[in-house]
Amino acid sequence: MADAKVIPFGDEPRSRRGAGSARAGAHKRGGARKSGSAGALAPVPQQRTASAEDGPQEPAEQPQEQGDGWERRIAGGLAFLRRRLTGDYEVDEFGYDEELTDQVLMSMLRPLYEKYFRVEVKGIENVPAEGGALIVANHSGTLPLDGLMLQAAVHDEHPAGRHLRLLAADLVFVLPVVNELARKAGHTLACAEDAQALLERGELVGVMPEGFKGIGKPFSERYKLQRFGRGGFVSTAMRAGAPIVPCSIVGAEEIYPMVGNSRTLARVLGLPYFPITPTFPWLGPLGAVPLPTKWTIQFGEPIETKDYPADAAEDPMLMFNLTDQVREQIQHTLYKLLVQRRSVFF
Repeated sequence: MADAKVIPFGDEPRSRRGAGSARAGAHKRGGARKSGSAGALAPVPQQRTASAEDGPQEPAEQPQEQGDGWERRIAGGLAFLRRRLTGDYEVDEFGYDEELTDQVLMSMLRPLYEKYFRVEVKGIENVPAEGGALIVANHSGTLPLDGLMLQAAVHDEHPAGRHLRLLAADLVFVLPVVNELARKAGHTLACAEDAQALLERGELVGVMPEGFKGIGKPFSERYKLQRFGRGGFVSTAMRAGAPIVPCSIVGAEEIYPMVGNSRTLARVLGLPYFPITPTFPWLGPLGAVPLPTKWTIQFGEPIETKDYPADAAEDPMLMFNLTDQVREQIQHTLYKLLVQRRSVFF
């Protein structure tokens, strides 16, 4: 079988077929195997000749199949560019461009998701296959990469390939370039009106109630959840009758260990904080490269809201209790995942 692997790259099959024919003639003549030509025939057994003739037939179609695959990719890419240039694509009222997200933005995030942070997803079955739902997650990491990884996890790991519409802070929509990309990726302003409209339309909505308090907290307070606000996300889910899915993310806290905060620079630049890490700003742009930590994202069991009465969203005590329930479930799962984690990087 080792000889068969090299057959397609040379002229050896023709010489072996000739040897096989000569040997067949010698066998009919009888006694010819002892002649001077027997030495040339002896090293080539009959079984080898058969495999040499049959071997090239299977891989012969592979180059054609590979060529067809590349042709389909090129044709698909050209069709995509044609639609972009002619404006033949759809964008919803929030600016979400599903085709661009699937074809370009997710492809850009995927190497970071699969190869760099090596995200492991648990409990994806707790995310509904259809209908609206509110995914509530912890927020950390100095830069909001955890939101993007959460979006990629839902898109790539869910059997239905669902899209997550993230609620983002005002700052996101005043930054040049970032504003446009966020809109195209399906992000929208973190307000009750937009969130409720998306939920009632059957979309998956993601919210990180800690906000800047979560991503801007010092490294010494990692994995300690900050305050979840006044429970606005709970009342929004309740008005829409959508379940709340708690989500815990481990690994983001260590990508930029924040050991200090320059409040003066933050005020000058109009930022909520200016992080100081072991590498930034000391190493310049190189210090902005995140550490390659190993991530785990776990989705908890949904908390149903549709069984509450119509006026339940106006009860502040009920909102407080449900908000605390979601927060405690996320915190408990974080501690459990940290106990199970063997290493920050592996």
